[in-house]
Amino acid sequence: MEKRQLGKSGLEVSAIGLGCMGLSYGYGPAADRGEAIKLIRAAVDRGVTFFDTAEAYGPYKNEEVAGEALAPVRNQVVIATKFGFKFDPAGGQSGMDSRPQHIREVAEAALKRLRTDVIDLFYQHRVDPDVPIEDVAGAVKDLIKQGKVRHFGLSEAGVQTIRRAHAVLPVTALQSEYSLWWREPEKEILPTLEELGIGFVPFSPLGKGFLTGAIDDKTTFDAKDFRNIVPRFTPEARKANHAVVELLGQIAARKKATSAQIALAWLLAQKPWIAPIPGTTKLHRLDENVRAAKVELTPADLREIEGAVAKITVQGDRYPPHLQARVGR
Repeated sequence: MEKRQLGKSGLEVSAIGLGCMGLSYGYGPAADRGEAIKLIRAAVDRGVTFFDTAEAYGPYKNEEVAGEALAPVRNQVVIATKFGFKFDPAGGQSGMDSRPQHIREVAEAALKRLRTDVIDLFYQHRVDPDVPIEDVAGAVKDLIKQGKVRHFGLSEAGVQTIRRAHAVLPVTALQSEYSLWWREPEKEILPTLEELGIGFVPFSPLGKGFLTGAIDDKTTFDAKDFRNIVPRFTPEARKANHAVVELLGQIAARKKATSAQIALAWLLAQKPWIAPIPGTTKLHRLDENVRAAKVELTPADLREIEGAVAKITVQGDRYPPHLQARVGR
């Protein structure tokens, strides 16, 4: 698989990574642990070197699964994890916590769960309004000096936060949602990252599964599936948004690819320092996503996609209000 550098950091990752969250959290019941480990190792066999997890996924279980799966190939892969939440005894999120002492505690616990002595990329999961970003960057800087962390990242941060953090400690990557049906980062985020030499890691690059074409207005989700509370996934919004999927399907048929592969290839074509992290629990979807790195979109293809998407207005917010309040700070 093609490799990419995340900005000017020198951190090299596979062009397509694997978002591990869905193996434990977010989209219904957790996958069988043994099957999840097999899927992660299958990704390694297919050239994926970039794996994304977080203490919040589970919580904790996802890091344990990733740690066990990747232990035999630890020196061949890049593991990203995150800090910034606190949890109640039942395992639910109970607010944000990016105090330096807490960051240190999370790092120590993550190292044990991941069965490693260093975290390759340590993201602040969401910006904490109660802790200055300079203090957050300073805490991670100390962890880097101690050899426990290699690179610093932010997730869903706004432009001013990115600049302030980067002034204290170079930010290697920003992880935020970006896809053909969520293009908000193009306004301010991408130009800022380009200026500062920061890489971009799009999560939900397939629109939480919608851009694969496997979801329509009649699809039902598991009771524990996060998409049940997402305005963009109401049956009415799904019906209205199907135009995006139809467009991808038309281009995919011509390129002898799938809709998902076109969506991922489009992201890869935007900037050479973008590395999306689609997630899946299915081996055939993993194969499909990995092969997207080989799909070449010509300038004419990209112009066609751009022109067609410009005529489509995607319906529905990407988060319910209480989660939308946590992004772009």
